Amino acid sequence: MDQIFSFLSGGLTQASWWQIVLFTLVVTHITIAGVTIFLHRSQTHRGLDLHPAVMHFFRFWLWMTTGMVTKEWVAIHRKHHAKCEKEGDPHSPMLFGIWKVMFRGADLYRVESANKETMAKFGHGTPDDWLEQNIYSKHSLWGVLAMLAIDLALFGAIGLTVWAVQMAWIPFWAAGVVNGIGHYWGYRNYNSPDTSTNVFPWGIVIGGEELHNNHHAHGTSAKFSAKWYELDIGWGYIQILRFFGLAKVRKVAPKLKLESSGKAIDLRTLQGVITHRYEVMARYGEIIKTAVSEELTKLKPSHEDGTRLQRVRRWLSRNEDVLHPEQRAEVDKAIANNQSLSTLVQMRRELGRLWESSSASSEQLLHDLQAWCQRAQQSGIAGLEQFAHRLSRYAA
Repeated sequence: MDQIFSFLSGGLTQASWWQIVLFTLVVTHITIAGVTIFLHRSQTHRGLDLHPAVMHFFRFWLWMTTGMVTKEWVAIHRKHHAKCEKEGDPHSPMLFGIWKVMFRGADLYRVESANKETMAKFGHGTPDDWLEQNIYSKHSLWGVLAMLAIDLALFGAIGLTVWAVQMAWIPFWAAGVVNGIGHYWGYRNYNSPDTSTNVFPWGIVIGGEELHNNHHAHGTSAKFSAKWYELDIGWGYIQILRFFGLAKVRKVAPKLKLESSGKAIDLRTLQGVITHRYEVMARYGEIIKTAVSEELTKLKPSHEDGTRLQRVRRWLSRNEDVLHPEQRAEVDKAIANNQSLSTLVQMRRELGRLWESSSASSEQLLHDLQAWCQRAQQSGIAGLEQFAHRLSRYAA
């Protein structure tokens, strides 16, 4: 009887509380690494290739610790990028609300995983071998039950708590925090046509997924960090795998090249602007923010134009693709009597057409860019003139 009570209280290891906590943090972090390196960067976006041994380790580990099916996760995430913030996005807080995505993200995942059309259209290229067909996909529950048995054997009754944390780890951090907060709160390096944000500049807890805006700007990049102060621990693990010949990076985000001032705008300039369009729009957004602040200081708080401008100021610097029609209408109304802001907004729309056009030739787009920069330099708006000068230095 004493042996039974001893086993129930401490399992085979008789571990102390801090050892149990350490074990839980280690195994959940391996799960996070499996999601970001294998499911996300390798399988979904093909940013890197993994050695078969590494691939199978992650497949096996995720089967044990999450019960997720590779094809389902990949298909749902690809659909999220294809339909981001629009009708059909499986888990956008803009559509479902932040709290539902935060705390019921796993439910949204399960609903979409039952959509056969999503699986057929977005789930191609994922593992389809004997193990996938007969074990991992067919019996996804077996793995998590095996993990429960292991936790109970190692730690006794407290192993049930360890297992519960393991099961909740991905639904909370990935489905909730990344898909919820990562489209709701944080900072943005790139003005991509969505609401994605970088939650923190140090991507540690969620393996680098915290740098969500960077990822949406360069979806196929295996590296999520962009600024010198940003840390992507998932990229660190990839570098270790590369060193041992266990991973091959296929794509990373292109680095911005600025040529010397005074050069003529040519096709390399055009290609550089289009390649770095989200960075371009982020810089343009800062110009509009500055202009709005300057206008608000000129207007009295009680002035009708000032009140209207204050109400729409956070929309003015956003990518217009994420604004609702009524929000765009409010923006237009708020700046109607302000020549400077109207010019800035109109020229931003014209600049965006450079990469939105699918039929114009390179020569036509180059002519449009040259004409745009010339008008900007003659606008009389200091910030816009400086922006056009910098834009002329971009190179592919």
